[in-house]
Amino acid sequence: MAAEAPTIPLLTPYKLGKFNLSHRVVLAPLTRQRSYGNVPQPHAILYYSQRTSKGGLLIAEATGVSDTAQGYPDTPGIWTKEQVEAWKPIVDAVHAKGGVFFCQIWHVGRVSNQGFQPNGQAPISSSDKPLTPQIRANGIDVADFTPPRRLRIEEIPQIVNDFRLAARNAIEAGFDGVEIHGAHGYLIDQFMKDQVNDRTDQYGGSLENRCRFALEIVEAVSKEIGADRVGIRLSPFANYMESGDSNPEALGLYMAESLNKYGILYCHMVEPRMKTVGEKSECPHNLVPMRKAFKGSFFVAGGYDREDGNKAIAENRADLVVYGRLFLANPDLPKRLKLNAPLNKYNRDTFYISDPVLGYSDYSFLEDIA
Repeated sequence: MAAEAPTIPLLTPYKLGKFNLSHRVVLAPLTRQRSYGNVPQPHAILYYSQRTSKGGLLIAEATGVSDTAQGYPDTPGIWTKEQVEAWKPIVDAVHAKGGVFFCQIWHVGRVSNQGFQPNGQAPISSSDKPLTPQIRANGIDVADFTPPRRLRIEEIPQIVNDFRLAARNAIEAGFDGVEIHGAHGYLIDQFMKDQVNDRTDQYGGSLENRCRFALEIVEAVSKEIGADRVGIRLSPFANYMESGDSNPEALGLYMAESLNKYGILYCHMVEPRMKTVGEKSECPHNLVPMRKAFKGSFFVAGGYDREDGNKAIAENRADLVVYGRLFLANPDLPKRLKLNAPLNKYNRDTFYISDPVLGYSDYSFLEDIA
């Protein structure tokens, strides 16, 4: 018998609150745009179950909290009974294979246009600053954004409540918990980042004021489903959708410290090197101060490969490492990392098409190749 290769750090077990994980490789929340009419579809059962391993953690794609939360075609929601029922068989399939499944809940804010909004109204945001039109991720279509409407103070509790109800619905659908999407230029980020937030009330100006909305959502969601089922994703250094901040280190640290008050399960931060989609640049900042400040489990994401991920765990810079494109193209990614097997290449052209199979559930497994 050949000696068993030593276990790599990424494949060591981890206790995430009440969840016993068998390894530290997490499926990132990845927008797939295959939920026709904002309702999850049966083909998602295969997609998620393919990427499930016993004791592995999966984070579902960003899922809208209300009918004003949408900004992309065919992204799922979790605000209606129909959506909750449609999620149930998908969650069941992940649980049947021993996986742990969290639902990422989001609101896009100003990253939308009238066509996605009820009654053709303007999207909502922290500000009325419009976004410049952008080439969509497919590289062809131009996304036009309707100038947003600044939320009035008295409307904010309603949005917080939408997140609370979405979290309750996620638990009803069978999810093990929720991840609040506070990253990448969407609504929560639009409040946190001073490039967007130009408010002069208690939700704008100082760092504390800009983070108030995010923390009110964390508090409401934690009270509703229990802090031990709540995570949040943050990208203080990123500038997606014209949402940059003049002092990202201070923002990240303030959030990491503030989150401790609520005792949430995890904080999931995006590396500063991921400035824009798909562009990885090394940069001097890092997440270590936030890692040290936050008392719960700390996840990192942003262009990690096998070597980077192992180093992050070995050097105690993270508890878990979140993989997006590599996990999309390699449904058996934990196994490939264990064996140091070659990886399938991802095809960017099929990330956001609406085909129920192509670029979705048709990536090969190691045994198919063998």
